[in-house]
Amino acid sequence: MQAFIMLIQALCILIAAAILGNWYLKEAQRTKIAGKPWYAIYFSLPGLLIIALLFLLPLIMYLKK
Repeated sequence: MQAFIMLIQALCILIAAAILGNWYLKEAQRTKIAGKPWYAIYFSLPGLLIIALLFLLPLIMYLKK
């Protein structure tokens, strides 16, 4: 039963990552079509979420030890 719960948790994380990645790519296409600079995508909501996760996940893992 424990393995099943871990599998469901991993699946939820992968689905969330896929949704966030797809959202980020759509925003990147919109900014490119609009002619905005290459860094404008990082100031959108999906860009900020990805940056926050990149900094927060190692911190959470460090504090969890």
